[in-house]
Amino acid sequence: MLALWGADHAALREAALRTDLAAAGVRRLQLNLDDADVAPAMRIPTDEPISAVVSTWTEGDPAAVTALLAGAADRVAGWSVDERRRLDPPEVADGERADTLANVAVLRKPAELETAEWMRRWMVDHTPIAIRTQATFGYLQNVVVEPVTPDAPYVSAFVEELFPSAGMTDMHAFYGSGGDDAELGRRLELLMGSVARIGADRDLDLVPTSRYTYALG
Repeated sequence: MLALWGADHAALREAALRTDLAAAGVRRLQLNLDDADVAPAMRIPTDEPISAVVSTWTEGDPAAVTALLAGAADRVAGWSVDERRRLDPPEVADGERADTLANVAVLRKPAELETAEWMRRWMVDHTPIAIRTQATFGYLQNVVVEPVTPDAPYVSAFVEELFPSAGMTDMHAFYGSGGDDAELGRRLELLMGSVARIGADRDLDLVPTSRYTYALG
């Protein structure tokens, strides 16, 4: 997975780039773009906002993939990740924008937590709460194994959560609370308490995106 800053969204969607990525060994490509379609959604940047997250499934050289993507962004950083599909998103045709708000959360393990305890709190305790308290219909976890670019910042994991598009402007649609303010408050309290236990109440990037997938090989 690669984070891009100052990304050229149009360039990332060009067929020529997909051809080059396929030649470099990429078999599947996913683009998460913080574009105009998700402009109303909430963003949480830690520094300069991430403008795209690119996922590649490849047996090729990560450096070749990074070099290709560098032509479509001001800065690129990448990581090898272990993907865990907790709630599979609906299938969408190649190149078609998924009808969703796809939030990508960039998580960083707090220094005070041991890795095993952080993973337990996140995978065992938090995940079911996150799915139960929000209108989530896709939930993908990507645990960072190692950086693949020399200047990659500290990142522990990427989480992609899919929500109804209406959730960009309607909290009840985002949290699945059915217009009930008391239920919305209950869900928010439960979720935020769980978020704090994994340290995602700080040092978090939250990137709202449009989601595109492509089979390349």
